[in-house]
Amino acid sequence: MAEKGEIWLQLALKKGPLADIKVIELGQIAAGPFAGMLLADLGADVVKVERPNSGDSMRQWPPLTTNDEDEVYSENFASVNRNKRSITVNLKDEKEVQDLIELCKEADVLLENYRPGVLKRLGLGYEDLKQINPALVYCSISGYGQTGPYSKKGAFDVAVQAISGLMSVTGEESGPPVKCGVPVGDFAAGLYAAYSILAALKKKEETNQGSYIDCSMLGSLLGISALQTSEYYGTGKAPKRLGSAHPRNAPYQVFESKDRPFAIAAGNDKLWRDVCKIVQMEELTEDPRFKTQLVRAKNQKELATIIQPVFLTKEVAHWLEVFDAYGIPCAPVNDFQEILDDVHVKSMNIIENLTLPNGKKTKTIGYPIHMSDYEFEVFRSPPKLGEHNEEVYEEWLNHRKERVD
Repeated sequence: MAEKGEIWLQLALKKGPLADIKVIELGQIAAGPFAGMLLADLGADVVKVERPNSGDSMRQWPPLTTNDEDEVYSENFASVNRNKRSITVNLKDEKEVQDLIELCKEADVLLENYRPGVLKRLGLGYEDLKQINPALVYCSISGYGQTGPYSKKGAFDVAVQAISGLMSVTGEESGPPVKCGVPVGDFAAGLYAAYSILAALKKKEETNQGSYIDCSMLGSLLGISALQTSEYYGTGKAPKRLGSAHPRNAPYQVFESKDRPFAIAAGNDKLWRDVCKIVQMEELTEDPRFKTQLVRAKNQKELATIIQPVFLTKEVAHWLEVFDAYGIPCAPVNDFQEILDDVHVKSMNIIENLTLPNGKKTKTIGYPIHMSDYEFEVFRSPPKLGEHNEEVYEEWLNHRKERVD
C-alpha cells in the first residue's frame, strides 16, 4: 500500500500542486491572463475564453513571429498564455453564453478582468453563478475595483501608475514623472489575484463555499508601495522622485564608471566605511555630513559629487570586483539582452524553450520560483484561438455526466 501511495503522490506532484483545479479565464491583455498563467503553471486546467474571430487583442501585439506558411503568432501573447486552452464564446449570443454557464458549473475558479458590471449584465456575475455553483471562487480584476467613484473609469497600466502615486516617485528629481518600463500595475494585480485565489481555494476545501475577490490595479500598486505610504503617514509629506537614489540610505544609487553605469547599495554604516576604503577617502567616515546612515541620506547629493569622479577613473569590471570582494551589494545596469545571456540567469534554469502554435521555436521565462517535489515545465504551447472548443466541452461536461451516472 505504501509503495502504491508513494507512486500516486509522485504522479500527483508531477502534474502540479494545482492539478484538478478547473479555471475559466475571461481575461485579456495582461493582468487577467498573467494571473491565469500563474495558476496554469502550477498545474491548473485553465480555459481561456475569447471572442470569436479576433480573440484577446494581445494576439495582435508585436513581436509577431511568422513561419514559412506566413502564419503569425504574437510572442507577447505567448508570454502570458502558455499552459492554457482556448475556447471562443460570443458573449452576445444567448446560446453560447448558456453553454459557458454550463462550464461554469464545473469550474473551481472564474477569473475575469472586464470592466465592472459587464459580466453581470450578461448573467455571468458572481451572484448569478453562485446560484448554480456555490463553491465557485470568482476573481474580478479591474483598474479601480468594483465599487467607488472611479469603478467605471477605463484603466490601462500607465493611467493607474499615474493615479497611484507610483509615477510621482519614479524618474530623476529634476525631471518629469516617469512610467516604470515594466507594466507593474498589470502584473502586481495579477500576482495579488493569483495569491488571493489560492487563499480562497483553501477556504473552499474546508467549507465547500466559494468566495468573491475584488482585485484592483490601484489597490495592488498601493499595496506594494508600503515604504512610500508609510513615509507619508509618518511625516505628513509625500515622497519625491530621487532617480536611482534612496531616501534613507547612501550611497545607494547608480553611478557612472569609465565605461558604463552600475549600482551600489551601502545600506549600513559598516558598508559605508568599506566604500570609503575602496575609494581611498577614509576621512569621509568622520565627516559630520556622512557619519551616520540618516545624515548621509540627507546629504547624499554632496556625497555623490565627492565620490562620483573616482568611479569615472576605472571601468565597471574593476569596481564590481572590488565591491564584491568587500561584500557590498553592487550590479551593472543591464539591458534585457545582457541579463538573459547572463551566466547566473542561465544557472537558475528558468529560461524555457517554447514552441508557438505555428511551429516556430522561441524562449520564455518559465515559472521563476523553484519548489521541492515539483518541476515546472511548459506542458502546453500557448493556444490558437478557439483551438480547444470541442475538447473542453467534451471533457468538462462529459465528466459531469459520468459523475451523475
